[in-house]
Amino acid sequence: MPGVYRRADDLPLVIPVFPLDGCLLLPGGQLPLNIFEPRYLNMFDDAMSGERIIGMVQTRPGGDDERPSLASVGCAGRVTSFAEASDGRYLVTLTGVCRFRLGAELPSRAPYRQARADFSTFEADLREAAEGATSGGEAEALLAALRRYLDHRGLDIDWTSAEAAPSDALINSLAMALPFEPVEKQALLEAPTLTDRRETLVALLEIDAALGDDEEPGMLQ
Repeated sequence: MPGVYRRADDLPLVIPVFPLDGCLLLPGGQLPLNIFEPRYLNMFDDAMSGERIIGMVQTRPGGDDERPSLASVGCAGRVTSFAEASDGRYLVTLTGVCRFRLGAELPSRAPYRQARADFSTFEADLREAAEGATSGGEAEALLAALRRYLDHRGLDIDWTSAEAAPSDALINSLAMALPFEPVEKQALLEAPTLTDRRETLVALLEIDAALGDDEEPGMLQ
């Protein structure tokens, strides 16, 4: 987050990793999590006594159910909200800090996985958006693709808020919130720049609207 981490070197070299398919965290985005598995309760206990950094990462084919193979790129988040429910669950919010390339996993006595993280490729994530606002035509193309996607799925959003939102916030919030497949979420995560992410997002919206979907209609939160 700006003001907390300014350079890749400011981030920890080793981080706990939380494999969770279909769950996307992007720099600046906020991801609510409901933690109940003992190993991840342990992970958050340790994180809260240290840097409060968790590496969110999806899996890839290979490995086993207990120890699946991990995608090569994830996103580190900092715990910015933490509460314990009466039944022992943790209700937390991670705020995205910076993407990373996953390095070697380290042996550990902890029940969760830990790995080296290389943030250098994505150091620009630590700076405030420097690409400027999306141009009018680009914003219109994104909103038009979004409208077709939502109409086809029977979903709706607050269009006044969407049209008024800063372009980076809109792109990232849509990428995180929309029900894309894990491989599509990974493509959005790995898009090098915000412009690339917007183009990938528009392509996914248009493909989905063209192919159709059988999901139940609903309201996008």
